[in-house]
Amino acid sequence: MIYVVEDDSGIRELMVYTLDSVGFDAVSFGCGADFFAALEPERAELVLLDLMLPGEDGLSILQKLRASPGTDGLPVIVVSAMGAETDKVAGLDSGADDYIAKPFGVRELLARVRAVLRRGRTPAAAAEAGREEDILSCGPVTLFSGRHVVTVNGIEAALTLKEYELLQYLMRHRGYVISRDKLLGAVWGYSDVETRTVDVHVRTLRQKLGEGCEIVNTVRGVGYKVDSDAQASF
Repeated sequence: MIYVVEDDSGIRELMVYTLDSVGFDAVSFGCGADFFAALEPERAELVLLDLMLPGEDGLSILQKLRASPGTDGLPVIVVSAMGAETDKVAGLDSGADDYIAKPFGVRELLARVRAVLRRGRTPAAAAEAGREEDILSCGPVTLFSGRHVVTVNGIEAALTLKEYELLQYLMRHRGYVISRDKLLGAVWGYSDVETRTVDVHVRTLRQKLGEGCEIVNTVRGVGYKVDSDAQASF
């Protein structure tokens, strides 16, 4: 189920029609209150979220989703007329998995939806993965892929889906320097967006790792790597 939160009825209908036409199951809402009243976390696969909404704005809605244990990993794509870099950074900093500026093409919308969903985890997929736990450790940070959990000195860190996937990819390639372009392709599924997206997610990931932030290191002019023996550079 894809939830579309958009106050412009024309755009809302276009998005739902586009999604339905290719086989997705989409439902739309004109405001945050209606969205939260109908939201079923166990059925939700993705949220397409406008920022300029009547009543509660999109950033506030996004922050609530990220703060709730039931929806903290729910993929969210912001779709907004606020297309400046500062707006995109604010959306990504708040936990969005992607950011689409209006006006947009329906092909672009579908491509980004598919890219995010390919890397999304439904509850059923999480349960299946949990049968075979894959544990990655580096310094004080431990990643349990079966349970989709990251801990720092035994305390769980509340990461968004993209922060988790970014850390997982870097930890699986521990000691190797991964370029921003390669991370965009591996974690986001495409490379036609600003590499700033990677930098923003690395910054928020480090903040949430707290004492474990030093395992994620910057190799200036190249990219990032996970290495417990070096000091993190920002």
